[in-house]
Amino acid sequence: MSDTIIRVENLSKKYIISHQKEVNSKNKTLRDSITKGVDSLSKRLFKPSVQQIYNPNREEFWALKDVSFEIKQGERVGIIGRNGAGKSTLLKILSRIVEPTSGRIGIQGRIASLLEVGTGFHPELTGRENIYLNGAILGMSKIEIQRKFDEIVDFAEVEKFLDTPVKRYSSGMYVRLAFAVAAHLEPEVLIVDEVLAVGDAQFQKKCLGKMQNVASEGRTVIFVSHQMAAISNLCSSGLMLQSGELIFYGKTEDAIKRYLEASIQSQQEAERNLQAFRPSWAKPFITSARVLDSNGREQTSYPLGSDITFEMTFDATNITKITDPVMGVVINHAVFGTIGGVNTRMTGFETNGNSYESATMCCTLKNPPFLQGEYTVDIWLGNGSIDVDTLSGYLSFRIEETDIYGTGRTPFANMGVIFLEPDWEIIPSD
Repeated sequence: MSDTIIRVENLSKKYIISHQKEVNSKNKTLRDSITKGVDSLSKRLFKPSVQQIYNPNREEFWALKDVSFEIKQGERVGIIGRNGAGKSTLLKILSRIVEPTSGRIGIQGRIASLLEVGTGFHPELTGRENIYLNGAILGMSKIEIQRKFDEIVDFAEVEKFLDTPVKRYSSGMYVRLAFAVAAHLEPEVLIVDEVLAVGDAQFQKKCLGKMQNVASEGRTVIFVSHQMAAISNLCSSGLMLQSGELIFYGKTEDAIKRYLEASIQSQQEAERNLQAFRPSWAKPFITSARVLDSNGREQTSYPLGSDITFEMTFDATNITKITDPVMGVVINHAVFGTIGGVNTRMTGFETNGNSYESATMCCTLKNPPFLQGEYTVDIWLGNGSIDVDTLSGYLSFRIEETDIYGTGRTPFANMGVIFLEPDWEIIPSD
């Protein structure tokens, strides 16, 4: 007997996007609508055509294109890709919410899906009633639901509000209860979208632990997230989608690597719009930012232990002067998140009250102990004690696998974000 629990063959999904513009729609009368409808009907009746007429106001959009893969029982599969890659469409088809345009899927067993806040909940019913409703939808008997009821309530931490209509729940309470129901009613396949991001860090950690337990019991987990750390910690394999196509399906670390490489490449190929990396409060003082090697050359890739310089140029000529400019740098690892930051104020670098209309500031990290991987940099500018501009994730660089110890071996990337330089000693026993 095959242990394949999900088989997807040549799956495609097409949507029709309408670009029709209604001119003066606010002033359109019933007579106008009827006239337009009759005219359209007469054209179809008296001018039939066997050929499809091109309509510039309608566009075909393929959310998925010829996707095929298999998932084994007990696998933990992370689905990754940029916004618009087709991840949510794939999950909706697997959850039988949306029908595919072509292709076929085969799924053995019950599916529990958590795709958005409140999936499968009736807002007028209480938390208690929704637990039974969701269980019934999943095909569980009342006795089975009762057996799991206390575990669900304890996990969701909503006992105090159990008999309150869920329409009065906060988004966090909604997600806690929805996940608890989906995970505890023993489906063969558990599908979870990015919805867990609504919960706090402690709840997210608890959910990841529960999904690991679900998989250890032989059930299958499909997890979509933009948090590579969560994908890395939970999933045994990764599936990468790009523009509706399956780009890679294999080991999790390889999938994440492909995803990060594609993200950096697209970022480099696109025109760098500084404003796109600024929060709403920031003023456009920073005019350029670069990552440089020890020879002052702009680079995107560095060996372990090499010096790295972050350069920032600002210009306040047409606005004001920057007094006591402050430069800050925050380093983020693509999988593990923020790993550290530094700024001139923190380290005692002073400009003695001088004012500048424009200047270039540099921060050089000597022999930074970053392990191989992908990194992004947040860079910001302060006017004295006031933060005036920042570019979040505008800069990026890669640290390459390097024989830093000279032993023919390289540090393991999955051991963290920094390499260590120890002094070893062995002391014989007396």
